[in-house]
Amino acid sequence: MAVATSRSAALLAQKLQLEGIGQSQVLAAIANTPRHLFVEAVLAHKAYENTALPIGQGQTISQPYIVARMTELLLQDKAPGKLLEIGTGSGYQTAILARLFGHVCSVERIKALQFQAKRRLQQLDLHNVSMKHGDGWQGWPSKAPFDSIIVTAAPTEVPTALLQQLNDGGRLVIPVGLHEQTLRVYERHGDDYSSRDIEAVRFVPLVPGELA
Repeated sequence: MAVATSRSAALLAQKLQLEGIGQSQVLAAIANTPRHLFVEAVLAHKAYENTALPIGQGQTISQPYIVARMTELLLQDKAPGKLLEIGTGSGYQTAILARLFGHVCSVERIKALQFQAKRRLQQLDLHNVSMKHGDGWQGWPSKAPFDSIIVTAAPTEVPTALLQQLNDGGRLVIPVGLHEQTLRVYERHGDDYSSRDIEAVRFVPLVPGELA
C-alpha cells in the first residue's frame, strides 16, 4: 500500500508539472505527501485526482493544482522564512508548506478540523508547525511579523490585519471576492503595498470568528 501511495503522489506531481507547475521543490513536496491521509476513507480513491474534495464542516481540501500554484507564488524569487497560513483545514496545504518553509504558523477557526490536522502532521513527522484555534481575519499578532502569508479561504476584501503582519518585503497570497474570486499576490514595501492578479479561483468564504 505504501508503495502504491508513493507512486500515486508521484504521478500527481507529474500531472501538476504538465499543468504548468515548474518549481522542482514544490513538485517534490507534492510527490512526498500522501494526500489520502487528509480525506475521509470513503474518498481515498479520489485523493490523487486533481480536484477539490469535501472534508466536512462545509469545508474542502483544495485542488492540488491550486495548492501547488499558491505555494509556488509564495516561493517565487524569495527565500522561505516564517510563514502564516490562514485556514488549516485538512492540513494538506500545511504539510506541503512545512516541507518547504522554516516554520509554519497555522490558524483554523473550526476546532474539530484543527485537531484532525494536528494528528495528521504528527503522523508525517512534520513538527515545524505551530497551530492556533482562532479568527483568521485577525492573523496571529503575537507571532508576527511574517515573511509570507497564505490564505486558503476567500474574504470579500483583504483583511488589514494580515497586511500589517507582513514583514517589509513580505508576500501575501490570497483569493479575494464573493461570487467571482481572483487569486491575488500582495507585497509590502515599507508602508506601501503592491498587488497583482494571478487567475480566477473558487474557494469557500473566509468567515470571521471561531467555532468550538
